[in-house]
Amino acid sequence: MPDAIFAHSRLAAIYDEFEGGREDLDLYVSIADELGAEVVLDVGCGTGILAVLLARTGRTVVAIDPAAASLEAAKTKQAPPGITWLHGQAADLPEACADLAVMTGNVAQVFLTDDDWADALDSIHRALRRGGRLVFETRRPERRAWEDWAVGAASAVRDIPGTGRVEQRLEVTAVNLPFVSFRHTYTFAADGAVVISDSTLRFRERTDIESDLIRHGYMVRDVRDAPDRPGREYVFVAQATP
Repeated sequence: MPDAIFAHSRLAAIYDEFEGGREDLDLYVSIADELGAEVVLDVGCGTGILAVLLARTGRTVVAIDPAAASLEAAKTKQAPPGITWLHGQAADLPEACADLAVMTGNVAQVFLTDDDWADALDSIHRALRRGGRLVFETRRPERRAWEDWAVGAASAVRDIPGTGRVEQRLEVTAVNLPFVSFRHTYTFAADGAVVISDSTLRFRERTDIESDLIRHGYMVRDVRDAPDRPGREYVFVAQATP
C-alpha cells in the first residue's frame, strides 16, 4: 500500500509544493535522448512531473503508480498528448511496449522484500522491448543520508494557493539497516488538520543491486553518479537481455 504522502488526497495535492523544481529529473530526460528512447515507462510516476517533461519532448509515455491520489494530481498538469496514466503496480504494465523504463526518486528503494524487488525487476523486464533499458537511482548506503535527515528535521512551511499555510516536519523513526523509517507530519493551518505519513526505504549495496539485475535478466551497462547529487546516489543503467 502506498505511503500517505502519495496516497492521501490532501498530501498528494501539495506534494510538488514541498519537493521543489525537481532538477534531478533532467538527468532522465538526457538519458532518454542519449538512448534514443521513443516510448518510456515511468514506474512510480507520482504526481507526473517527469512524465510531462518526457511528453513535451515528443515521446510516448506510460506512467504508472499505485497511489490513485498522486495520479489525480498528475492529471491536472498541462501536458501534451502522449501520456497514458495507469493505476497499478509494475506487474500491470503492458508487455514489450517500451524502449526505456525509469524509476526516479526513492522508487527503487520502496521495494522492501526480496520478493517484491524481484517481481518489480521481472515485470519491468517483460514490459521492455528487446534490448530496452532500465534506469533508476538509489541512495548510497555509505553516505548515510538518514543522518542528514535527522539533523535537518526543522519544519518547512509553504503558503499554498487554494490550501493556505501548511507546515511539514520530518523525523527519522528507526534505523535498522538496510531499512530506514521516517515520518512526515503535515499541519494545515486552515482547519488545524494533522496528517501523518510513515515511510520505510531499503538501502541496498551496489554489489547486491548489480547481482539482482543480472539474476533477473539485465546486463549492467553503467553505474553513474547523479550530477546534481554527486557522491550521494548511484544511477544504474541496465539493458534487458533475452
